[in-house]
Amino acid sequence: MDAITVLFLISGFVLLIVGAEILVRGASKLAVAAGLSPLVVGLTVVAYGTSAPELAVSVQSSYAGQADIAIGNVVGSNIANILLILGACAAAAPLIVSRQLVRLDAPLMTGISLMVWLMGWDGKLGRGDGIFLVMGAIAYTLFTLYQGRQESQSQELSEENSNRGSRRGIYQILLNLGLIIGGVGLLVLGSNYLIKGSVNVAQTLGVSQLIIGLTIVAVGTSLPEIATSVVAAIRGERDIAVGNAVGSNIFNLLLVLGVCGILTPDGIAVSIPALTFDIPVMIAVAVACLPIFFTGYRIDRWEGILFLAYYVAYTLYLFLNATEHDALAEFSAIMLLFVMPLTLITLVILAVRSFRKN
Repeated sequence: MDAITVLFLISGFVLLIVGAEILVRGASKLAVAAGLSPLVVGLTVVAYGTSAPELAVSVQSSYAGQADIAIGNVVGSNIANILLILGACAAAAPLIVSRQLVRLDAPLMTGISLMVWLMGWDGKLGRGDGIFLVMGAIAYTLFTLYQGRQESQSQELSEENSNRGSRRGIYQILLNLGLIIGGVGLLVLGSNYLIKGSVNVAQTLGVSQLIIGLTIVAVGTSLPEIATSVVAAIRGERDIAVGNAVGSNIFNLLLVLGVCGILTPDGIAVSIPALTFDIPVMIAVAVACLPIFFTGYRIDRWEGILFLAYYVAYTLYLFLNATEHDALAEFSAIMLLFVMPLTLITLVILAVRSFRKN
């Protein structure tokens, strides 16, 4: 491992941590200055910013005719956002889930996931589909911001925050937007450095390009979300942590796939494996969030560990399937016959208990 690889790795980690810290700090202050809740800022401003790598990778892949990468990047990132990011944050400390997230945003994420799956059954996401998805992203953003402003106006505002229309208030908003933009820039740069360094290490160890793509690159575009959510959870900004993961998933589906569908002349081809396995897994993960979010409006530590375990299982399945390993059949049988049914029963019991309490 040469000095350049070490420099990439160290620089990547440092930039991710610093960028996430700046982004969360700017986002939390922007929420106060603009009269918006941290959840609304996490669902919109932070989610847009941390989805920038997915947008860049998917658009470039679409232009290069690599539709599987464009679709796989979005689907894989959405799975990682829930199982890996929320799992890691909740495993470290239980996360409080806002009622708005439970009643609106999480069901919307599930519905959009299902809609994209249905759109792809004709074999592609065309320009018309792309326009519809982008319009959905715009409508969702405007509605979320409007709802956030309505909620803030219905509450009693402290004297300190009543000057947001003044020059000082506008200056604070612009300053915090600058922090957010700077934080996003550092996150994107840090994730690129970390991916380069990790790929160099993997190649040095003799790991195949396929495994690198299934692991490092798949998680690489989710590094901004990971860093931002973990830092937000540590700083106590848990609404930003959860809102960032759910909001990023919504924007990945609506904005990233929508822009790719519009810019690609023949649309994005959706492969049969994506329709029959990867997208259904993404939908199943979104559905699994609903009963977990409903149980006391929080994600407990054991639920976070469960998410992480499923992400490990999903990654292991991809590895076994790609390498056509002999253990694939046994692993699939164990997951289908034992693990998934037990998880489903657990989720149903949790949902029933939650509804009885309410």
